[in-house]
Amino acid sequence: MSGPRPHWLFGDQLGPHFLEPSGSGPDPDAPVVIVEARSVFRRRRFHRAKAHLVLSAMRHRAAELGDRARYVRAETYREGLRRAVGERAVTVRHPTSRAALGLVTALPQVEVLPPGGFLVPFGDFRRWADGLGGRRLVMEDFYRRVRRAERLLLDPAGEPVGGRWNFDADNREPPPRGEPVLPVPPPRWPEEDEIDERVRADLDRWERSGEVRFVGRDGPRRFAVTRAEALRALEHFATARLPHFGRWEDAVLAADPWMAHSLLSVPLNLGLLDPGECVRRAEDAYRSGGAPLNSVEGFVRQVAGWREYVWQLYWYLGEEHRHRNALGHRAPLPDWFAELDADAVRARCLSGVLAQVRDTGWTHHVPRLMVLGNWALQHGYDPAAVTDWFHRSFVDGYDWVMVPNVVGMSQYADGGTITTKPYTCGGAYLNRMGDLCRPCPHRPGDRTGERACPFTAGYWAFVHRHRALLAANHRTARAAAGLDRLDDLPEVLAAEAVRGSAAP
Repeated sequence: MSGPRPHWLFGDQLGPHFLEPSGSGPDPDAPVVIVEARSVFRRRRFHRAKAHLVLSAMRHRAAELGDRARYVRAETYREGLRRAVGERAVTVRHPTSRAALGLVTALPQVEVLPPGGFLVPFGDFRRWADGLGGRRLVMEDFYRRVRRAERLLLDPAGEPVGGRWNFDADNREPPPRGEPVLPVPPPRWPEEDEIDERVRADLDRWERSGEVRFVGRDGPRRFAVTRAEALRALEHFATARLPHFGRWEDAVLAADPWMAHSLLSVPLNLGLLDPGECVRRAEDAYRSGGAPLNSVEGFVRQVAGWREYVWQLYWYLGEEHRHRNALGHRAPLPDWFAELDADAVRARCLSGVLAQVRDTGWTHHVPRLMVLGNWALQHGYDPAAVTDWFHRSFVDGYDWVMVPNVVGMSQYADGGTITTKPYTCGGAYLNRMGDLCRPCPHRPGDRTGERACPFTAGYWAFVHRHRALLAANHRTARAAAGLDRLDDLPEVLAAEAVRGSAAP
């Protein structure tokens, strides 16, 4: 068969930049192969909304490419590729997971091209990380390097605009008191079409037949699945919501899961948006007077800083990082947590956040870290199981996203490779940053008694369990010393032992 080699697109490589032929890209006008492998959904119980998003995005991309695309539905990727091209040589961009990379490198007909969808080449990060001589991989240092390399938010002299690299201190305001939602324009929601209808019908049929099982609910589609939808979402965020993003970046409201967040993680992680265009659009908003610096810098740090850092760490730290368990946590996920059974939970914060995940497959970074991750950490859930749960339950969750974020940051299972302390807190912090505690049968300040806050009691039980480790860390030594001031510690520990794995 003559002509350019076909190019294989995975379901998270759907933007036009993955087909750009310049440099080390695919052949010009290469036929495109997209394989919908049913085995992906047979192996793991993904969130129903996530399955819908990925299939809808893949099928929309095939429809856009028209006759250029060969869309194959098969049991496995190998079978689909064989049906699409036989033994013909193909190219593929570097996949985003080790499992997928292992697959494509095992196929002799496949040439793996450099990855797309990220700003920093692997070699640049490795040279920086290897050059640290054993010192910690500090995200802030990496972020500044990216800002300089990409000329982001710099003045003519190459220094950060506003005189600071980081405006995080300006982005910790609690929400307006007494207001159930932020005074912010709502997100721009996409409209479903006939492709979404067919996807939902297929998922319904697969579930009825017992072929696959999902968690969560598949409500109206809330995230972009096409390039056009993604660009509209980016523009709406930059003009209507970015101006409000920074000040309430760490706030939480029970009735406002979206707050002023961009909701761009899904189209970014599907490959529909390139991170460079996102951060440059945000910078344009600042330079034109459309958004304050603290909001723009906060968003740029999320995309060009943390997202790039997590991607690089996933590959740099190797497969061993996935299996770290420095705290020795082995408890299995209880059914109510694993199944997103929000109705089984009385604690308002945890019930509300589980319901958000159940209904949408998404919640922003503070509930992820300080409610869901915090609960799992306090109760010693196996970090590998927690990582898998986040991967399956979140619409923007991928292996490269969740291994560093959960193993490293949320569960402190790597013992401090990524973060300098475990991220855990009691009810007082949650109460301070929003309204998750109002109304609730528990009181955030109570450690014992009928209205004891399960997060507050869980916090002190965690500190007690890991006292030696926390006392040796200057960032947590005060928490460990605080145990000596608790005259009710035996009662706290006894009540936590009775609670066990039950829903709070």
